[in-house]
Amino acid sequence: MSVALLSVEDLAVEFETRSGTVKALDDIQLCVAKGEIVGVVGESGSGKSVLSYALLGLLDRAGRSPRGRITFEGRELDRAGREVAKLRGRELSMIFQSPRTALNPIRKVGKQIEDVLRRHGPVTSADARRAAVAALRRVRIPDPERRYDAYPFELSGGMCQRVMIAMALACDPALLIADEPTTGLDVTTQAVVMDLIREIARERRMATILITHDLALAGEYCDRIFVMHAGHIVEAAPAAAFPGDLKHPYAKRLFASTPGAAARLDDLAAIPGSLPDLRGDLPPCRYRGRCERALPACDLAPVPLATIGPDHLLRCRNPA
Repeated sequence: MSVALLSVEDLAVEFETRSGTVKALDDIQLCVAKGEIVGVVGESGSGKSVLSYALLGLLDRAGRSPRGRITFEGRELDRAGREVAKLRGRELSMIFQSPRTALNPIRKVGKQIEDVLRRHGPVTSADARRAAVAALRRVRIPDPERRYDAYPFELSGGMCQRVMIAMALACDPALLIADEPTTGLDVTTQAVVMDLIREIARERRMATILITHDLALAGEYCDRIFVMHAGHIVEAAPAAAFPGDLKHPYAKRLFASTPGAAARLDDLAAIPGSLPDLRGDLPPCRYRGRCERALPACDLAPVPLATIGPDHLLRCRNPA
């Protein structure tokens, strides 16, 4: 793999709540190179979105990062998010879940794109409008001059998602984080949106992190895939290794539980148990209580994320 644009080492995130400290992320190791599309997959509650917010310095007041290192373009960023705030929208950008919720319902979409441009430098009204229309045209919105004056409620879900992509790409970021970018879209529109993201990423050599629960989508569009469970990355490998070369019991179960991994509906297998409570003391392996391959050694010490092959990482003492 080429030199990483973004590198994350031993990142941890915690949230203080009335009922205790939630250890949402622990020992996160992740890297993304220019032009590479990396997928982050896992069931709901595994920490995928928290990871994206931590990378962009968007944790709420209750959240903090007690340790870890985030390096972007060769410079280390502070985990508190002060330096990231200066880069957010310009060098680092994000497509949020549910565009209808993320967009301002009472502001024209063209003006919302202009807001991003004005945030990162002086620009005249005429230049801002031209750039906003160009951004809409880039994501292939028909008649962008007219759509510039549209409100979100006047656009379809697919069009709103394209507006979100236009906003995210308005300042030509080096890294794009797409958090469930196809949620709520029909299958045809999903493909159009993902084709657009992939095409722009390749054209600009833009690093992309795709956060999704859709394993088939990740397998089709990503170069490498990271599997998350309860705040841990349990396995990471080139997309070509999925699902045949998977080693972690959870990763294998995750793919076996999706329709794309089985020939018949009867072949689908649910993952036993549920995610552990992330408050208080946690076992060294957070999958321990759900794992059919657990050994006494799994309870003795933290399980490291180890290299087992080219670009293949695994966190397990008894892999399949």
